[in-house]
Amino acid sequence: MVIGRRYWIAIWYGILFLGVLGLGASIYWGRQTHWRNTDELLRAIGTIAVSAGMLLLLNEVAESVGELLLLASLVVFILAFVWGRRHPERAPGDEEPTEHDDPPGRSA
Repeated sequence: MVIGRRYWIAIWYGILFLGVLGLGASIYWGRQTHWRNTDELLRAIGTIAVSAGMLLLLNEVAESVGELLLLASLVVFILAFVWGRRHPERAPGDEEPTEHDDPPGRSA
């Protein structure tokens, strides 16, 4: 028995909704940035998986599937963390120099 089960179910539905919104935004942003935001996509997928798993557990429906979703979301969140560390985002004005760029302080 969970105290305030109805409230927890409403909260997890809200988190599921935010995860779906985040996934949509990540897909839109990924199309714009040529899919350089893989960690954001993984976070959105993890949010959807954890909220779906918690909803299954709270509603006492397919509890083994709910536990599997919770485990899968843990793996996805760890992958998102590792992927984000390996591929840090660049600042908007931070671009790689090309061979035609002069070093600062020199004029051609």
